[in-house]
Amino acid sequence: MITVQFTVRPDQGEPSGFDLGDMSVTGDLGTADSAGHTPDQGMMIYLSVTQLLDSLGDFLRGDAGTLAFTGVDTSFGLVFRRTRKGLSVASKVGVVARASAPELGEAVLRAADRLALALPAEDSAAADLDAALASFPRLAEDA
Repeated sequence: MITVQFTVRPDQGEPSGFDLGDMSVTGDLGTADSAGHTPDQGMMIYLSVTQLLDSLGDFLRGDAGTLAFTGVDTSFGLVFRRTRKGLSVASKVGVVARASAPELGEAVLRAADRLALALPAEDSAAADLDAALASFPRLAEDA
């Protein structure tokens, strides 16, 4: 089981593609979370999620063994690795989840879809996020 959550930090005014937010991945082995660290590991959440969708989509479609992801304007990162039994997700705390490609893809996609609802369509980052969502592989449908 894997859960992915993207959140926008409160009190930033009207929603903007440059809003700060946090990323959290929880699995059977722990949680990797950008919130609550010193120094701060929050990120430009809309830009980071767009980057994650693009890079993770390429990784899931390809055959590379490892993908190292770092959010925009943060030191928070995740490492995705292919294993004999699927994929692992790790951060600086170690491996937090093991999942199949469809399970990971759907968890990221659900969280990104929810985040996209908060960004006004006229925001300049919205078109990039929408394009990344549209091109992200729908692996569960193919499974």
